[in-house]
Amino acid sequence: MKKTKILVEGAIMLALATVLSFIRIIHLPWGGSVTLLSMLPLAIFSIRRGLKAGFAVSFLFSMIQFAQGINDGLFGWGLTPGMLIACILLDYILAFSVLGISGIFRKKRMAGWLGGITLAIFLRFFIHFLSGVIIWKSVGSLWGDFTTDNYYVYSILYNGAYMLPELIFTLIGAMALLSVRQTERLLLSEDGKPLT
Repeated sequence: MKKTKILVEGAIMLALATVLSFIRIIHLPWGGSVTLLSMLPLAIFSIRRGLKAGFAVSFLFSMIQFAQGINDGLFGWGLTPGMLIACILLDYILAFSVLGISGIFRKKRMAGWLGGITLAIFLRFFIHFLSGVIIWKSVGSLWGDFTTDNYYVYSILYNGAYMLPELIFTLIGAMALLSVRQTERLLLSEDGKPLT
């Protein structure tokens, strides 16, 4: 019964994250979006059910994001086979699967929950940054007259342009949701210890 309940919760959170990922507040021209809290359901699930379950659901979410990438024209971007495989691994599978780490500090209550969410989103940013440096090696104009010929700087600024707002919005949403007593009760058992 417990495994069934975890599977149902995971499916609901995965569906919610997927729906929210389609609500893009900002969509950058070469990939990356600020969404309406699409990572928050995955983080809540990882906090509630632990890392193993969190990583499993986040991996499934990465597959859905990959399917969205195909729909957005991933195979038409002119990548070599090696670059395409690296892009799939970094920009989709690793970048979204790492969100499962959100529950790493789940025993620390609010500070740990927010810390885990911050760590997960930072790791996602770092993986996108690595992709920008290893695969894309983009340089040139970012915004208006601002240009750079350093692809490390370009990757930090480009990926930061959507990941920093995503982090801020997710933390605000998490603080609002996690400060509600009923949510805290769902994340904690009767004796104040997190559910397993």
